[in-house]
This record gives sequence, C-alpha cells and structure tokens, in this order.
Amino acid sequence: MRRLKALASREGRQEQASLLLEGTHLLQEVLRTPHRPKEIVATSIWLERHAYLLQALPAQTFIHQVTPSVLEASLTTVNPDGVASLLPLDALPKTVDQAKFVLALDRLQDPGNLGTLLRTALAAEVEVVWLAGGADPLSPKVLRASAGAILHLPHQRFGSSEQTAVEQMAEQLECAADRGLQVVAAVVPGSSAANAALPYWELDWREPTVLVLGNEGSGLHPCLQACCTHYVTLPHSAAVESLNVAAAASPLLLERRRATMSSSMQ
Repeated sequence: MRRLKALASREGRQEQASLLLEGTHLLQEVLRTPHRPKEIVATSIWLERHAYLLQALPAQTFIHQVTPSVLEASLTTVNPDGVASLLPLDALPKTVDQAKFVLALDRLQDPGNLGTLLRTALAAEVEVVWLAGGADPLSPKVLRASAGAILHLPHQRFGSSEQTAVEQMAEQLECAADRGLQVVAAVVPGSSAANAALPYWELDWREPTVLVLGNEGSGLHPCLQACCTHYVTLPHSAAVESLNVAAAASPLLLERRRATMSSSMQ
C-alpha cells in the first residue's frame, strides 16, 4: 500500500523508477505497446475475469493478489475496477529529435485539460509534446483523462521551476524556428497579438509546425510568444471571452491532419 500510494507523486515515481497505471483500460493500453508491466496488483475476482490479459504478460511478471479494500486504499481512483499495473519509466516513448509536428504547452495547470490535450494530440499524429512545467503528465489524474495517450506519445517536460521551464521552452522554440519549423501561437481574438494573426484555417498546416498553447488563466508567456513566427486565432462569438484550452486545441490540431490528408489525396 505504501509503494502504490507513493507512486501517486512525481518524487515517488522517480524513486521507484515506475509508473502507476490504475484500471483495466490502462493495462490494455500498455499491452498495445512493445512493453509490458513488471508487476500487477489485482483482486481475485479481476484475475478470474481477465485471464486473457494475463496470458499476454511475460511469465516473470509479478502478480500481487489483494482484497478490494486494500486496492481501494492504495489508489487514487474512487472506485477501482480491480487492477493496477507498474510500468518501468524507461518503457515510455523516447522523444523525437527531428519532429515535424510538435505540441508545446505553457504551464497548463489542470490535469483534465492536459489529459484531454494529450489524447487529441495522439489522434492528430503529433510526434512529440513539450511541456513548460504545469501539471505532471504522468500523474494518475492525467493518465486517466488522457486514456493512456502518454503511453504512445513522446513528451519532454522542462524546468524544475516555472522560470526555468519557460526559459528552456523558449530555447526549444528558437531552435525549432532555426530548423525551419513554423512556430505557431494560438491567441485570443481581440488581443493585441491577434492583430497579426490569421484565422487558423488560413495557415499552411502542411509545413513542419510547432503549435504553442498558453496557460489557462494567464495565457501564453510573453517570452514564449516572442519566439513564435506565426499567430492564429479561432474566431468565436463575443458572448464568451475565451475558449477552454483543450476545446480550442482540437480544431487546431486536427486541421493539420485534414490539410495533410487533403494534400495526400490530391
């Protein structure tokens, strides 16, 4: 119980070099990758009902059988479905050096927003996600919200402090621009930066691109905004001041997929 509870924190994950996956769905997601969990913690009922999943595990996988009450006390899920898995951290996808489609997130705080964004990024075929601090992409809440997308999507999280994270992200954006990628900031209609912005559908998304999204409350850090080479807006009714970052990201990310698919068909 102590080991599992410790894995809910970033420090615990680093100390044990393991990632905690709560629930059957996340175990199924791991089994879709080349890697396998090193340990399974499950109730007897779950083990009886999921023999087909156990057959996909290596013989050396250590299985802990526990009571439902022990599992519930050990996990962050309110009503666990009977299983948790421990995956080595080094099994996560490695970052891509010459990626042509990158999602850069500036200090996103809400685990639900981050998880939704990661799942949308995977659907849009983003090659790597850069994070300037903010919510931990390996936390149980983000893993659940992303439905395990981080198990398939390389990511890099910068900085031990907010200032360092922003500085390191700025360096990455400048390097990307030097490599010829268009570094695209999504800005709020009506803001000062929006004067130089295009409606998102007018951008040539077929070009190698870094899409940069800002913090839920304060928006994009000025230091990062200054690194961007292009600006786009998502026009919407004036009845709302701005859109939720995860909601706004969906049409932007999927527009690139639409543009590249249309180009390929032509």
